[in-house]
Amino acid sequence: MPKAKKDKVHLLTMGCSKNTVDSEVVMAQLRANNWELTENPEDAGIGIINTCGFIEAAKNESIQTILQAVEMKKQGKLNKVIVMGCLSERYANELRKEIPEVDAYIGANKMDEVVRTVGGEYKDELLGERLLTTPRHYAYLKISEGCDNPCAFCAIPIMRGGHVSKPMERVLLEGKRLAALGVKELIIIAQDSTYYGLDMYGRRALPELLERLAEIDGIEWIRLMYAFPAKFPMELIDTFKRTPKVCRYLDMPIQHISDSVLKSMRRGISSRALRELIGTIRAEVPGIALRTTLITGYPAETEEDFAELLEFVKETKFDRLGIFTYSQEDDTFAYPLGDPIPEEVKENRRNLIMEAQREISLARNESIVGKTMRILVDQKEGATAFARTEHDAPEVDNEVTIDDGGMLIEGRFYDVEIVDSAEYDLFAVPAMKPEGTPQPTAVHA
Repeated sequence: MPKAKKDKVHLLTMGCSKNTVDSEVVMAQLRANNWELTENPEDAGIGIINTCGFIEAAKNESIQTILQAVEMKKQGKLNKVIVMGCLSERYANELRKEIPEVDAYIGANKMDEVVRTVGGEYKDELLGERLLTTPRHYAYLKISEGCDNPCAFCAIPIMRGGHVSKPMERVLLEGKRLAALGVKELIIIAQDSTYYGLDMYGRRALPELLERLAEIDGIEWIRLMYAFPAKFPMELIDTFKRTPKVCRYLDMPIQHISDSVLKSMRRGISSRALRELIGTIRAEVPGIALRTTLITGYPAETEEDFAELLEFVKETKFDRLGIFTYSQEDDTFAYPLGDPIPEEVKENRRNLIMEAQREISLARNESIVGKTMRILVDQKEGATAFARTEHDAPEVDNEVTIDDGGMLIEGRFYDVEIVDSAEYDLFAVPAMKPEGTPQPTAVHA
């Protein structure tokens, strides 16, 4: 029997790509239970919020979103509000006391409980099925849950638990199902992707997993995110070299470069080892784009430590870089250190690094002008196409704008000529066949 209009479900995802995958799993299960999903909360009877609890700003945003949903419930615009995810996992008791109007608080990794709370049955036979919220040609592929690393600043193990790898055959099945939906780019995510397999197979099995994913028909790009630098599996370098479908792109969050800060952060690696690892990766995989993430304002960070970090950024010239200011998190190893560095100092340090990175990025982009590159078209607006190279992940990295891209098709690969650049953007025109039409690039055999 079809559901009434007010029994439609609206699911809002906050936070990282891991949450995106969880939401997509829940939505596929709800659809299999004949629930109608809507992108408009005004049309829904049930509102589900998949929360983030990573840092203070994310927690505040999640709480404000919950309060807005509760207000809609008070006004009769929603019948039920369900809160899931990391914030709910970490602060369920406090949230129940402060916002009792929420019908259910459900923690992270409990998608089956969310489905049952809505009134459905969790269907195990749908293992690997998802309702994609990304453009159809790329999808996030989560290969594990949780984290075993003891980083002092991080609350993820508190919220997500210890590291649990997905069985390789299950990951491959999900990859095949995504390819059948038209996905061409798999973006590999985890809390620590390089740890994959150690708990299940007694070895770091990420290189084998990537090579087996590359055998899936229809998959053209495989992008690796969240590679932890400590105990980095060096055989992964060979995977980059011999597997063309693995993008020459590596996201490896290092957080800092000062030995004293790294030690206090419990990162398990020294400044010297980090520098050597970066040098080896670049030497062995020419042209690879390295992305990293940093933290400024960690309690143990002195002016000298920050100066070392800034100089390191200028010297190393990361292709892509993101940065957070330190957020003191309950129950973490760093919590007893307090939060002694004023917020304005944290922000100033962050801005200095981003200013240096803007110059680095601009110089790198200017060096590409005049070259022909392979791109994947993400979306179109009229005659303008927006795309990415293999050196860019969606949402966080550079974008290629093609003003005369009206003949290009979303989700297709093309060769384009880079004609101009900005700090974080490239501008291109299609490379043409002799008869003057854009030429899609050939797929791998």
